[in-house]
Amino acid sequence: MKVKTLLLAGGAILVGASSANAGGFQVYLPSQQSIGMGGVGVGLSMEQAAQFMNPGAMAMLRQNGVQVGVSATFARLAFRPIAGGEQRQLENTTVTPFNLYASFGPKEGKFRAGISVYTPYGSTLKYEDGWEGRFALSEITLRAIYVQPTVSYALTDQLSVGAGLMILTTGSVNLQRVVPLPSAEGKIELDGKTKTGFGVNAGIFFKPSDKLSVGLSYRSKIDAKVRGGDVTVSGITPALQGRFVGDKFDATLPLPATFNVGLGIMPTDKLTIGLDVNFTQWSEYRSLRFDFKKDGAPAQVGAGTFSESKRSYEDALTFRVGGQYKVNDKLALRLGGAYDMTPVKDGYVTPETPDNNRIIATAGVGYNITENFGVDASFMFQAILKRTQTEADLLNNGTTDRVAGTYRTNVSIPGIGLRYNF
Repeated sequence: MKVKTLLLAGGAILVGASSANAGGFQVYLPSQQSIGMGGVGVGLSMEQAAQFMNPGAMAMLRQNGVQVGVSATFARLAFRPIAGGEQRQLENTTVTPFNLYASFGPKEGKFRAGISVYTPYGSTLKYEDGWEGRFALSEITLRAIYVQPTVSYALTDQLSVGAGLMILTTGSVNLQRVVPLPSAEGKIELDGKTKTGFGVNAGIFFKPSDKLSVGLSYRSKIDAKVRGGDVTVSGITPALQGRFVGDKFDATLPLPATFNVGLGIMPTDKLTIGLDVNFTQWSEYRSLRFDFKKDGAPAQVGAGTFSESKRSYEDALTFRVGGQYKVNDKLALRLGGAYDMTPVKDGYVTPETPDNNRIIATAGVGYNITENFGVDASFMFQAILKRTQTEADLLNNGTTDRVAGTYRTNVSIPGIGLRYNF
């Protein structure tokens, strides 16, 4: 019995630790204001969430403030086997990523310090019982929390810089798959927590006039690691128990760097337009390896003491555009859209990330209840284009540790946030 597919869902194990933002594991939800505008913000200085999108822009806010937001992601995924037959549906799941940003400094000063807490990645997927890919994945749950202290300084009235320390403080995963046996089916469950990880988020912001601004930002690579994760096997016959000795696993996932450029255009006092491009170095993600252990030493799980699965991702771009129109001093309307290119090549699609190019549409509204206190609502719809991979694709690439068929996924994400400036 091979267990090469045991952890093919491992590509998602450490997604919660990822700082990447293009395709693949993407759950890009910086704030309710940004979401309503298609996710733009690298070239704008509108809100405290600049700490995430471009730390260099935070100093240009010239105000203290706190904002908090939460979103709910509803995924609808369908799979049809390549040979035809019944279409399988993903069981409805809900995930609620959140964000919290605060910045402080002299109101008329050039220096500003901030702190942010956010959950940019995390998901829950559960396939129907009996689906064709159950020997690769039946269920997965991911959680992660980032903390980022940030500083920003305005070198001149037009130019500012900033940097933050990205800290993966909490990350966890639980994934399950079915094991084919001679006369029955068993089950393997993996449960682990990521170690604390560190990265850098830095940016430059330049505003040559009241009608134009430009931003550049960089988020560094993080190596997310699971050490001593639990391996639990059930339903295995006594005759096969000797092939499932390992009860722990180690894994490391390189989470690639991202480069971001943004442009802000303010034709009038009421209208703000943003354009962003995100470039993610996914090509660093070549393969994923899991080492199984017992009492700290290599141990067998199925056919060997480790499992390795090809990924061979490609670098990817995301293009964003969005705008905000202030109807009056209290009400702001927002619209946006994005085109997100997948890093996953044909024949490399896995059940935990049935990814393809994404078309994204967003809308939002902001309302100032008082001069200092406001509320924001947002909605994002992601259409992940239909993706088919054949048995020939899998054989040609040597990726037979996954399932052939057609995936179609849509994601709806409503959200709400509160902000207070002082």
